[in-house]
Amino acid sequence: MPFREHGRLAGGGELNRPIKNIETAGPSDRPAEVVSPEGARQPTAGLNFWRDLFSLSGAAGRLVLGRVAVFGAVAWLIWWIENATDTSIAVDLAPYEVAGAALSLLLVLRTNAGYDRWWEGRKLWGGIVNQCRDLVVVSLANGPADPHWRGEIARWTAAFAHASRRSLRGERDAAELAALLGAEAAARVAAAEHMPSYVSARIAALLADALKRQQIAGFAFQQADRDRALLLDHLGGCERIQKTPLPRAYAVKIRQFIVLFLLALPFALITRVGWLTPLVTILVAYPILALDKIGAELQQPFSTTSLNYLPLDEICATIERNLLAQLEIEQS
Repeated sequence: MPFREHGRLAGGGELNRPIKNIETAGPSDRPAEVVSPEGARQPTAGLNFWRDLFSLSGAAGRLVLGRVAVFGAVAWLIWWIENATDTSIAVDLAPYEVAGAALSLLLVLRTNAGYDRWWEGRKLWGGIVNQCRDLVVVSLANGPADPHWRGEIARWTAAFAHASRRSLRGERDAAELAALLGAEAAARVAAAEHMPSYVSARIAALLADALKRQQIAGFAFQQADRDRALLLDHLGGCERIQKTPLPRAYAVKIRQFIVLFLLALPFALITRVGWLTPLVTILVAYPILALDKIGAELQQPFSTTSLNYLPLDEICATIERNLLAQLEIEQS
């Protein structure tokens, strides 16, 4: 038997409509297949597994193949010496089991530290998205009716995201800014010492001008200016991540430990796997070196040279699209 939803509408009327029973709903009532913003259907979980298994894009393994080959060659040389001479160079496996467990723990700690930086960067950019939207919504709802002012506040807020992205990547290209603000204004932004601060100052000037002309209420001005200040706070958090990498001594010691472990490993494998010693060494070296590389790559989530950098281009395009759409709605 279908359930019924009861409630009260904003205008005071009663809400009393049936809710379909999930178990008895037909195919047309089931959730539609999820599609991406570009309209492409997302692959199923099973296809994702096989796609990721053979994917080269975003994979750290291809970046460490040379190092893996070096350790495989050293293992082959040790095996050859063992078989070409009468001298036994094999050692017991027990010390390597303890060392391997300690190395695994260190690698996990380093990878987690890198991921924490990557995820914090994503959360900060989520804050930039929210603050940009809130600033424009408050400004358009409570600000002047002047179409020029409204267009300026929306476009300069969208420009903040682009300027922040360029600043974090050390770029001065103002192509997106020229499309939003015009070539002259974009050139002034690109010439500024700190581009996001310049854009923020322009937003503050627009809000102050509206307040001076008494075309925006005091509480709305305070809320919009608070959102503007929070944009700089979020950017400051991103700059902290960018300019404060993990301590180098930590990475140096871990890599020294990795090299010593992998160079000594064949000595423990010779008597156990024989001619398979190089292959087993390669199979052990590959995940260890890949995890080390992932930990290093995650430290810089904003740089396009990193393996899995944050999709700031797409995030900024979304902000611009949302703000300009809100402007069109308010003007219609």
